[in-house]
Amino acid sequence: MANTLDFTRIEATLLAAADAAAAHTLPLFRTGLAVDNKLTTGFDPVTEADKGAEQVIRAIIADAFPDHAVIGEEWGTTGDSPHTWIIDPVDGTRAFISGAPVWGTLIGFAVDGVAKAGIMSQPFIGETFIAVPGHSRYERGGLTQSNRVSGLTDLAPARVFTTTPKLFNTPALAAKWHAVESATRLQRFGMDCYGYALLAAGHADLVIEPHLNTYDIAALVPIIREAGGAIACWDGSEPTGGGNVVAAASQALLDKTLALINSA
Repeated sequence: MANTLDFTRIEATLLAAADAAAAHTLPLFRTGLAVDNKLTTGFDPVTEADKGAEQVIRAIIADAFPDHAVIGEEWGTTGDSPHTWIIDPVDGTRAFISGAPVWGTLIGFAVDGVAKAGIMSQPFIGETFIAVPGHSRYERGGLTQSNRVSGLTDLAPARVFTTTPKLFNTPALAAKWHAVESATRLQRFGMDCYGYALLAAGHADLVIEPHLNTYDIAALVPIIREAGGAIACWDGSEPTGGGNVVAAASQALLDKTLALINSA
């Protein structure tokens, strides 16, 4: 079914939707906008940047592909189709409200539950990472270049990202993180979606995170795969739907990481 789709139109829609979201999010970034908490216990922030950006993204998708389904973090699921757009309007809201430019707008396009195209837009820096079948590329200003993972195959020299070790919030999960931490050279935190994009561009080698929702990861799956990387849930299954996820700079490195965390 994916072979019959017009990915030129899908790519144009991804870019238009990301631009529309940027026009909404950028004026609110590093301002005193109100922050609401989705939770009664704990902290899961949401702002007008999240809510409004998803609305403008949805409008562009609906205009271009009215028969497609949409899943969004803020406004839920609409439609019923094997073709699904998956939106996180501001991935990294904590970074957004802290003024740190590692948040991004994520828009993925999936066919029968597998992401085939996606975009990660960081409009404050002016960076775009985008993929459709056959290529993954990076854009900033007038620069356009292909994304290409590092190709690393061994754990020992790996550069590893996770948003925070606190995500590994049970003894069993903590043991898995400590196993990866002990086996690798460098660990960095607080990157949100930006870490996955840097992996696709060859600047990191592993990203490992538990408890992801589909809108946290779907857009990033094709960006990594089309750059030559590998990504899966910890049980080896398809990660588009979310779960506990590892992304790696090669299939060999993914296999070694999965073996490590599943033995920890």
